[in-house]
Amino acid sequence: MKLSKFKYKLPEELIALHPTHNRDESRLMVVHRATGKIEHKVFKEIINYFVTDDVFVFNDTKVFPARLYGNKEKTGAEIEVFLLRELNAEQRLWDVLVDPARKIRIGNKLYFGDDDALVAEVIDNTTSRGRTLRFLYDGSHEDFKKTLYSLGETPLPKFIKREVEPEDSERYQTIFARNEGAVAAPTAGLHFSRELLKRLEIKGTHFSYITLHVGLGNFRTVDVEDLTKHKMDSEQIQITDEAAQIINDGKDRKNRICAVGTTVMRTLETSVSTFGHVKPFEGWTNKFIFPAYDFQVANCMVSNFHLPYSTLLMMVAAFGGYDLVMKAYKTAVKEKYRFGTYGDAMLII
Repeated sequence: MKLSKFKYKLPEELIALHPTHNRDESRLMVVHRATGKIEHKVFKEIINYFVTDDVFVFNDTKVFPARLYGNKEKTGAEIEVFLLRELNAEQRLWDVLVDPARKIRIGNKLYFGDDDALVAEVIDNTTSRGRTLRFLYDGSHEDFKKTLYSLGETPLPKFIKREVEPEDSERYQTIFARNEGAVAAPTAGLHFSRELLKRLEIKGTHFSYITLHVGLGNFRTVDVEDLTKHKMDSEQIQITDEAAQIINDGKDRKNRICAVGTTVMRTLETSVSTFGHVKPFEGWTNKFIFPAYDFQVANCMVSNFHLPYSTLLMMVAAFGGYDLVMKAYKTAVKEKYRFGTYGDAMLII
């Protein structure tokens, strides 16, 4: 499968800049794999496609305010720092990306906030853009994190070309987010409201919560034509005993197992037995799924409409079938669906 197969024309005005007023009132395209039928619904109507004992698998990762703006010592040049992950809590060490990278060298100090509330020292170069920072802070770790996060802003993807607004801190987060560690939201989960979850619960469906801390690798461009040569960034995942049991019980009953998002699908496929059961797991995954791929766990999925050439589109095409998914995307453009993080959703059954 070649990269060029995932090109399609996406008018820029179809990239959603804001979420819908209500989470569950975005549009929903329903794609039937068996027949090729495509339906147009409102997201909250998803409940009509599920019955008692079906299972939804959600990613409960929580996004933290990962984008900071600071100034370099002496020159005062403005620097954007994107926090990736904490390496050592005691030493206040963080893996970060810096922009512009060429100006930042080992030994440089960076200053953040009014009155330089936080100072960091560059102690390592990890990649061309990556650095390791040591934050110089004498207080408790809890106070340090509060200070750090108070200076950070919601890390909207760069393709949302606008300033961050107050509502983003809530809307760029699922309502079931609880395990902090993501720098990007698991977007398919953004469509579920408390009311919808309650209605699904009353209907008798089950919820399984797994964790994948979404990294920037989701947005990394694929720069090889031969997809077998692309390497995904590693992301941290966790599947608890309870989460695995809920999924496996559903599989044994032959119910629907719905992966809510590509992050959930990747997590499930990382830790599956030869019998198609999910195993509890804690660790890392760099699994890259593209056509053709034999899925073992989920038999339906919810996903947003992803940008051309993205690894997210490749996974959706692997699940729904390349020809059908690309036809659905062409239909979505024609019908003016909203694309990207804050866009509309697709249910593939």
